[in-house]
Amino acid sequence: MPKTESLLLYNTLKREKQEFVPQDPERVTMYACGPTVYNYAHIGNARPAVIFDLLYRVLSSLYPNVVYARNITDVDDKINASAAEEGVPIEVISKRYSDAYHEDMGALGVGLPSIEPRATEHIPQMIDMIERLIASGHAYEEEGHVLFSVESFEAYGALSGRDVSEMLAGARIEVADFKRHPGDFVLWKPSVDPQPGWDSPWGWGRPGWHLECSVMSEYHLGETIDIHGGGQDLVFPHHENEIAQSVCAHGGKTFARYWMHNGFVTFNKRKMSKSLGNTLVVHELLKHTRGEVLRYLLLSAHYRQPLDWSEEALARVQRTVDRVYGVIRDAEAKFGPLKAASSPSGEFMSALLDDLNTPEALAELNNEARRLANAKNIEDARISAGRLLAAAALIGLFQQDPQSWLAGDTQGLDDALIDQLIEERNASREQKNFTRADEIRDQLQEMGIVLEDSADGTRWRRS
Repeated sequence: MPKTESLLLYNTLKREKQEFVPQDPERVTMYACGPTVYNYAHIGNARPAVIFDLLYRVLSSLYPNVVYARNITDVDDKINASAAEEGVPIEVISKRYSDAYHEDMGALGVGLPSIEPRATEHIPQMIDMIERLIASGHAYEEEGHVLFSVESFEAYGALSGRDVSEMLAGARIEVADFKRHPGDFVLWKPSVDPQPGWDSPWGWGRPGWHLECSVMSEYHLGETIDIHGGGQDLVFPHHENEIAQSVCAHGGKTFARYWMHNGFVTFNKRKMSKSLGNTLVVHELLKHTRGEVLRYLLLSAHYRQPLDWSEEALARVQRTVDRVYGVIRDAEAKFGPLKAASSPSGEFMSALLDDLNTPEALAELNNEARRLANAKNIEDARISAGRLLAAAALIGLFQQDPQSWLAGDTQGLDDALIDQLIEERNASREQKNFTRADEIRDQLQEMGIVLEDSADGTRWRRS
């Protein structure tokens, strides 16, 4: 069935929130730029993966068929450099880091897209698009390169909102003497050993980065798609160039009807960069922080705003997630198994439908958790729990067994030992030997175990 709720999305191209109206309610199409697999993903790479995973979930709750494509860039100069440094074929590098990306994003609750095309599997289609652009006068060959002529496309710069002459400064533009205009970008470039390459009408070479996404989107989703997304850093030149070559290759047809971009992740109010040494690699973060906590933190700020990362914020989110799991656990202990409702509350959905307002959605989720904690009877508990679990399922949180979550990974500690220490502590408290009881609590805390005392006894969980 078509959607019954109005979804508002901020369209970067129009610079305003608009009601989302798909071309075909029976087949909604979206494309998000995926990883270039030359290294492990950092937390800035994880943010768009989580955001567009959420958008996919929301769209799938409204429409019967959502086709989501997220590419893997497996031919790139950065991959070439990494392979050369290790002395291995590029396939070794791209497989290693695409596998790692899937594992790491999976830990963050990011599901696979409908389609995950790889650039190297679409070389014939890329050559075909280049030939169309040359034939229509939008591209030219020079010194073994094929370049797109930005001056041939009148609307160039509409997405970024800058004049062609102004947008060169500070942008990732390769300046070369053979370009007719400094802003012209590469569609095809020559390869020499050990660089990867393919036969083409312009010699042995490989595609330009911008071309890859246009071709994969066209091949799998069609000439005009509903939504195209990615990080804010891709607005120019990548997405600007995608629009230019796609519109020109498609005879003037609109490429993407809605453009969505997430903000940067900062670290203690400073932009993350390798030069500053403050990038946070997801693969490493997952060694001491569970993926669900990372997902919650990435959703805690509105996707269009910067997200500031700090240890304090991470600790705060950890406490929040533990608290909600504790509420679910205690409610099930009191009222029995609880099930998700058929849909979340109207307040929760209204927040998500308003341009994915996750701060408000999470606030409502936590409100529902408080209502569950204060439930006086099984009927109230079932209503609150139903809404809470339905909201959690949609946003990709609180899907694990609460008891297992709160017990956590105790780093190889024997459960029997922990229980023995808790029994000793309880006995010490009964004997009013509070000094010894406090010593045991401190000992367990040093072991990473947090105690929770209640009328029903003492529970423990990993800190």
